[in-house]
Amino acid sequence: MGAVLGLCVGLGALLVLLALSSNRPVRTPKESYVGALVKAAGLANVTTRTVYTTMAIAGLATGSISLIITSLPIVAVMAAVGAAFIPIFSLKRRARVRSKALRTSWPDAVDSLASSVRAGMSLPEAVADLSKNGPAQLRYAFTHFSDYYRSTGSFAQALNALQERLGDPVADRVISALRIAHEVGGTDLGHVLRTLSALLRSDALTRGDIEARQSWTISAARMSIAAPWLTLAMLCTRPDAVAAFRTGLGAVVLLGAAAISFIAYRLMLRIGALPLESRVVFEVPA
Repeated sequence: MGAVLGLCVGLGALLVLLALSSNRPVRTPKESYVGALVKAAGLANVTTRTVYTTMAIAGLATGSISLIITSLPIVAVMAAVGAAFIPIFSLKRRARVRSKALRTSWPDAVDSLASSVRAGMSLPEAVADLSKNGPAQLRYAFTHFSDYYRSTGSFAQALNALQERLGDPVADRVISALRIAHEVGGTDLGHVLRTLSALLRSDALTRGDIEARQSWTISAARMSIAAPWLTLAMLCTRPDAVAAFRTGLGAVVLLGAAAISFIAYRLMLRIGALPLESRVVFEVPA
């Protein structure tokens, strides 16, 4: 009898522990900066390991070439560090280009949705139809949406997958509006879509005009930063200049110049940067 009672108590304690552990929130691992950058650039087949490997190869190759040309270890190290971040800069540029292309494509996509809904199509069918009649920049994403929706039959899950694939703030706003429209329904869906299209088009025009004016200032600042280092590269072809920079004082001068250039460049980018749109990640479980 005592053994049975002890077994029941132990089993009850085990069930209580299992219940408490199952109620704990599961922490999803935070996405790395490089991983988020790769996703923003739209490179689904590129991994963070590939990016790090490319950075290492670029740094080693550039450092070796700089050491051969200038015979200055400090210059070779700085060149290697700078070249190692070229893949990151390329990903940022690709992400900006992709974001601009998506931003200008969404008004046409929403107009197409409004036309399809006005023609009598259901909202899921209208969204899936964008894989054929939508803007070229968005067709690949809606092709995956159409396949996912046909395989699962869940509009909410398909929207979640579409939002994850695009990873764009404007896409988050449009997908949230589509999700709410599908959940709530109503007869004003066409009017809501046309209003959303007008807002997106106005925002894209305003932001594009600001970016066009800003690009001249950023280009001039980059040329100002690059000019002294191009001069240094030409000076390193002279033996007396190489001998001067090979001393300890010369290394200090080069390091100080590099630090000042980096700080000035970052300040220039920070002052001239446009405010980033925050993402609206609101997934509804199926």
